[in-house]
Amino acid sequence: MSSTVVSPEKQASAEDLPATKQPLVGHQASARILFLGGLAFCVSPWASPPLALALGLALGLTLSNPFHSGTKRITTMLLQASVVGLGFGMNLHQVLKAGRSGFFYTAMSISFALVVGLLLSRVLRVRPTAGFLISTGTAICGGSAIAAVGPVAGANEEEMSVALGTVFILNSVALLTFPWIGGALHLSQAQFGLWAALAIHDTSSVVGAAAKYGALALAVGTTVKLARALWIVPMCLGTAAVKRSKTRIKWPWFIGLFLLAAVANSLIPTGGRIFHGFYHLGIVGLTATLYLIGSGVSRGTIRTVGSRPLLQGVLLWMVVAVTSFLLIRYGVIGL
Repeated sequence: MSSTVVSPEKQASAEDLPATKQPLVGHQASARILFLGGLAFCVSPWASPPLALALGLALGLTLSNPFHSGTKRITTMLLQASVVGLGFGMNLHQVLKAGRSGFFYTAMSISFALVVGLLLSRVLRVRPTAGFLISTGTAICGGSAIAAVGPVAGANEEEMSVALGTVFILNSVALLTFPWIGGALHLSQAQFGLWAALAIHDTSSVVGAAAKYGALALAVGTTVKLARALWIVPMCLGTAAVKRSKTRIKWPWFIGLFLLAAVANSLIPTGGRIFHGFYHLGIVGLTATLYLIGSGVSRGTIRTVGSRPLLQGVLLWMVVAVTSFLLIRYGVIGL
């Protein structure tokens, strides 16, 4: 029988291997415990949308999201389901009024944001596709628009990451600062809801900021933003025509379900308690969504974006936010 002799050097390295892995394993376990604990808090009565986003950002920028690949898929579905749930707390008359009035403002602001964004991308020498996606995300509805238009525009993975990273960073800033700015400048709830819908990128951050400001702000902001989201379809069609792309276009079907929920809440009085429960679940789902979005923003996200695309996003966002605020404040546009 032959025996294998292990040299002292190899034996030592074999014994050291588990020890070198222990810090990594401990780090992952801690990150998972903190992530799940934060998520549990965000579905509790003590959480709010801005606080959930702040907790998610703190986790993402320090430990990173340990379930990033899984939560990335869940976030979109959870957001859409939450928006439908919020529809059960909306009055149909308010929804139709905000939708009719906001449609014209939305069309004008989308055109304005696209023109300014594309000019900025040329001046700052941002890569054309990335610059176009940042402009589209700012003009329509943030990450949802980028995810829909990107494949049609032929964007590669890096260009998608740059555009999404830029929008997510600015979304986080907007949700945490807009309610405070609106209160400091004495905007009414209707004014704030319209401003949030026109100036904040993602539907999730619009709803989160508006919910913090008040019930009427939430109704106006959600409805106008969803009307804005419908422009994803013509934007995809236009981009496909220019690029001669045959990529399948994604339709935002959840917006129709939101309208049906508002119809049910307004026309079926016997469903009051049940509909209120669905509305509450929508608020809870939105809070959890913002936590998941925040946890997806890591130091790697910031490095990936780079200075020029981020500068384009910041400047475009400031132009859109200030212009829409002044038009609302001085009564040029309103509901």
